[in-house]
Amino acid sequence: MDRLEAMTIVLLTVEKGSLTAAAKALNMPLPTVSRKVSELEAYLGTKLLQRSTRKLTLTDAGENYVNGVRRIMEDIDEVERAASGEYRTPRGELVLTAPMLFGQMYILPIVTDFLAAYPEINVRLLLSDQNLHLYDDHVDMAVRLGALPDSSMIATRVGSMDTLVCASPDFLAAHGVPKHPKDLEALPCVVFAGPSTTTWSFQDPNSKQKFEVNITPRLSVTGAEAAIQAALRRTGLTRVFRYHCADELRAGTLVQVLQDFDVSPIPVHLVHAAHGMLPLKMRVFLDFAASQLRSVLSKLK
Repeated sequence: MDRLEAMTIVLLTVEKGSLTAAAKALNMPLPTVSRKVSELEAYLGTKLLQRSTRKLTLTDAGENYVNGVRRIMEDIDEVERAASGEYRTPRGELVLTAPMLFGQMYILPIVTDFLAAYPEINVRLLLSDQNLHLYDDHVDMAVRLGALPDSSMIATRVGSMDTLVCASPDFLAAHGVPKHPKDLEALPCVVFAGPSTTTWSFQDPNSKQKFEVNITPRLSVTGAEAAIQAALRRTGLTRVFRYHCADELRAGTLVQVLQDFDVSPIPVHLVHAAHGMLPLKMRVFLDFAASQLRSVLSKLK
C-alpha cells in the first residue's frame, strides 16, 4: 500500500465531501478510491470515515488522523519548495482571495504590478464576498475586512475601513437630511448583504455608546454596486464601505449623512496560514501588497 497516496486520497475526500468528488478530482475510478481508503483503515485498525447515502463524516480517529496528515502534507510541500529553489527565487503559483469589489478596485491593480515585477510567479485571484477557507480552498493569502476570529492564521494589518450612510442630493432634497439615525426608520433605505443588513449600528457622539436601528428596506439587493446604483437613482439611503462609493462622494453624486454617529472603522488585514518558513513568493507579495494597500487605504480616510 502506498501510504502517501492513501493519505492524499483521505484528505481530498474530506475536502471534497465525498469519495465520488475525490475520485473525480484524482481522475481515478470510484471503486479504486474506495478500496484504497478501506485498505488504509484496515492497516490502521480503525475506521476513519463514516459513510452514508446522504453524507460523509469523520470519526474521532479520522479527525485526529486528518489533522496529522495536513501537517505532514505541509511539511512535504515545504521540503519540495526548498528543493525546487522556491526559497531562493520567487517563483510558482500564488493563490489569493479578496472581497469582490475591493479585489477589483484595489487588489487587481496591485497584482498586475506585482506580476510585472516578478515574471516567474503566476497568480490565481479568487474574488468572492464569502470568506474562502485558506486550507480547504488551497488559498495562500487572503484580504480580510473586519475583526478576525481567533485562529492559527498569521495576520498583517494594512489599514482600516469605515462604513457610512449616503444618499443622492436629489433624494435628500425631497425627503430631508436625517439628523439622527432613528430618522432612518421612517425613510426609504436600500440594504444589501454586507455592512448594510437590516440592523444598522451607530455610536452616540457624546456617550460613545453603540446602539442599533432596525431598517425596513424599500429595496434589498445582493451587492454593493447595485445598492450604490439604487442610491444614485434616488431610491433611498444606503450603508456601504467607504471604498464602495469613494468616486461618487468625490463627484458629489452621493452625499454622506450622519457622520457624527459613525462607528469605529473596521481593520483590514492580509492573512495567511502559519508556515515553518514562508515561501519566498508569499514573502515578496506580502511586502509588496502591504505597502501599496497602506497607501491606498490611507487616502480613503
